[in-house]
Amino acid sequence: MDEFIVATTEHVPGYKVVKVLGIARGATVRAKHIGKDILAGFRNIVGGEVKEYTEMLAEAREVALQRMIQHAKEMGANGVIGVRFMTSSVAAGAAEIFAYGTAVILEKE
Repeated sequence: MDEFIVATTEHVPGYKVVKVLGIARGATVRAKHIGKDILAGFRNIVGGEVKEYTEMLAEAREVALQRMIQHAKEMGANGVIGVRFMTSSVAAGAAEIFAYGTAVILEKE
């Protein structure tokens, strides 16, 4: 199997878990950019989506996800199940985005 499967579920239809390898994880910490912070402040006054932060967090989630996948591959996995994301504040103006799940070896049924 050449593909790498990532799922939020515990089971992947058509596959069986033949080995659990442990927790795979990936993280990134992002800080606000002063220019984006100014634009966000204006949006906060008039209301609406703060697109600058939405884009920043979307990029951060993708980085955390890719790091989790890389960690799982280093463990010998061909899939990660039960994937979750977590966000926490680590300092004023900085947030950690953390992706984690169970690294597994999957086989087609």
